[in-house]
Amino acid sequence: MEPVDDAGPTTAERYRSFAEIDGLGQSAIYAEWAFGVAADPTIIDLIEQLPPAKRQVNLVFAAARAAGAATGGYLEFRMWMLEHWATVRGIALARSTQTNEAARCGVLLPLLASLQQPIALIEVGASAGLCLFPDRYSYRYGDTELHPVDGPSEVVISPKISGEVPVPRRMPQVVWRAGIDLNPLGVDDPVEMAWLEALIWPEHGERRRRLRSAVRVAQQEPPRIVRSDALSGLAALAAEAPPDATLVIFHSAVLAYFPKQDRDAFVRLVTGLPGHWISNEGQTVTPGVQERLARQPADPALFLVAMDGNPVAFAGGHGQSLDWID
Repeated sequence: MEPVDDAGPTTAERYRSFAEIDGLGQSAIYAEWAFGVAADPTIIDLIEQLPPAKRQVNLVFAAARAAGAATGGYLEFRMWMLEHWATVRGIALARSTQTNEAARCGVLLPLLASLQQPIALIEVGASAGLCLFPDRYSYRYGDTELHPVDGPSEVVISPKISGEVPVPRRMPQVVWRAGIDLNPLGVDDPVEMAWLEALIWPEHGERRRRLRSAVRVAQQEPPRIVRSDALSGLAALAAEAPPDATLVIFHSAVLAYFPKQDRDAFVRLVTGLPGHWISNEGQTVTPGVQERLARQPADPALFLVAMDGNPVAFAGGHGQSLDWID
């Protein structure tokens, strides 16, 4: 994940870092594009027409694909960008990176199930709210299967696990759920759901199929998502949660898009609220968490999962793996 800091790497450095850390091993197409952009002053100049927060690799590449870019080699992509930059620029300015990966629920579920039940969920940076339904999906953790109370779900999440993962034996009981986002996406809006598909990396067909299934699940009971930034709206939303439920505030791949000072302010805010806080972010993103690690992972692209600021696991950025910290 590429953090958005007020001061930091150049655009070329950010694209090269993405290629080396995020792209390689996960998307050969995006790795090639990112390496190509990093070495291409002409395309860098185009991207730098955008405000700094809009130069993110995922956002620019998703905007290009939403505008019709084919998923070929870099030279083809470069020629297409030169011809269609005005359209890509317009989409990037209007949209934001709101990847809504339901498989991240497989990372959250062991923690949610370990808490006193029932629970009330608030997701920060909820996008379309697909991660607000951990109790509506099916799971496979090794040989253990877990299903919703009304039977198997069409969404099946099966992270590769390692370490002493506390595999749940029963689903958490969610009695209230809500999200907060600067730009909530409606699960009944086909244009907005098409944008979520554009954010999925080209080779990730399973993720694309899971997204469509998760949208169908969410459409049965569309989630409430408040339009607000977290710092100004989270406390009021938390106050709405039922008092007889354990409040859980969680977020995945969100704080990297906060300015540094806002990350610190968010941690002060969330730790002052009742209940529990689960973070699933890049290893250096959540203030105060990496410093508590007993061991470092071999893969710098893995996310660091923490409960109430204490690191508990490393996870694949899209929920594909879960490595419990012993």
